[in-house]
Amino acid sequence: MNELVINAENKTVGRLSSLVAKRLLLGDKISIINAEKSIITGDPKSVLRKYKERLQIRTSTAPWKGPLHPRMPDRFLRRIIRGMLPWDTPRGRTAYKRLKVYMGTPKHLKEVPIESLPMIECKTIRKKVYLSEICKEIGWSPLKRE
Repeated sequence: MNELVINAENKTVGRLSSLVAKRLLLGDKISIINAEKSIITGDPKSVLRKYKERLQIRTSTAPWKGPLHPRMPDRFLRRIIRGMLPWDTPRGRTAYKRLKVYMGTPKHLKEVPIESLPMIECKTIRKKVYLSEICKEIGWSPLKRE
């Protein structure tokens, strides 16, 4: 069982999530750092509109009944990865427990070697939105923790 640390800075969320989900199912422990700097590709206006519409569906009826959506970037990315795991099976749930996602770099992971994933790097794409921007639009305040 390997323990990996992955830097999510400038990585496409979907490609990162599918790769992480596959590695979790193989038995690896994974820590993702800099979750707020990961990227969702596409036209920024349409991407933001899509996530705002999700919240409007929730708040238009009985908001306490859900569906509840995470607003913090680390929980947002963790929820995306959960969607790629077989959550209904014990194998998927134990794989999900092996995942840790952090905003920024915690002190205990600063000296650990970080695995580079150049095949999912997103440098040349012009139409992109950072995960922190999406979370700010749907109600996350970076100054306070939920």
